[in-house]
Amino acid sequence: MSPWKHAALATYYHATRPYRAWWNARAAAAMRAPVMILFYHRVADDDANSWTCSRRVFERQMHWLKRNCDCVSLAEAQRRIREGNARPAVVVTFDDGYGENNDFALPLLVREKIPCTYFVTLHHVRHGIPFPHDMRMGNTFRPNSLDDLRHWAGEGIDIGAHTRTHPDIGKIDDRARLEDEIVTAGEELQQFLSRPVRYFAFPFGLPANMQPAAFELAFEAGYDGVCSAYGAYNFPGDDPFHLQRIHADEDLLRVRNWLSVDPRKLNVPRYRYQLPTSTAPATSSVEQPRQIGV
Repeated sequence: MSPWKHAALATYYHATRPYRAWWNARAAAAMRAPVMILFYHRVADDDANSWTCSRRVFERQMHWLKRNCDCVSLAEAQRRIREGNARPAVVVTFDDGYGENNDFALPLLVREKIPCTYFVTLHHVRHGIPFPHDMRMGNTFRPNSLDDLRHWAGEGIDIGAHTRTHPDIGKIDDRARLEDEIVTAGEELQQFLSRPVRYFAFPFGLPANMQPAAFELAFEAGYDGVCSAYGAYNFPGDDPFHLQRIHADEDLLRVRNWLSVDPRKLNVPRYRYQLPTSTAPATSSVEQPRQIGV
């Protein structure tokens, strides 16, 4: 962020703090405090791209989260969305599956007892192939291995599915391929880990990168929830199956601005989809987790 943009955001953030405090107090009293889900990709100190967060900033953000929010799992987030929430809650998630996260980010989360769902793209973690979006920039970052994922799952990190090949789901019109990317890849990941894979995250995650058929497949396959990534809050009474996420910026001020509830971002239009009435997402169980393919 440029210095002048940082200064402008700081001015806005501090000028709106009284309103934020009033709004959050009212929301908490009504059991409608927000449930916010951050997503990261890669934590490293090489400043390689816009989706890399430095170790120092990541650590500062995690400490800020612990001081100011309830750090919860996706399952607990869903419970609060269904039943009510009296205190701002935040979930930490990661997408893709970068090997560098073994070195600092994941050990920090385990050490600090911060719940995390770690979404991985199966083809890349299975075969050790760098991600295409990195290759286009001349980077060959190693993905996590399946052994890495088994280790972190044993440490309490929840492993989620992020398709087989990281495609734009919104552009797939072949039902068989859609099922392979969302369902079969998740089933295979589950088999490799010998653990349930309960959540799915859309690559890219904007409205254009999703489609109703994908939600239907994910629900019918047994996922407990799916995650988008277009920057929106979740509130009690919202759909607990579709979990909306916020990109975790390298700048702590921007994260603080998001997580203290930016008044400008309260009315982000929610992506709409329709499931058969017999499988409405509100029936998705968190207390009794479902399992893909069962």
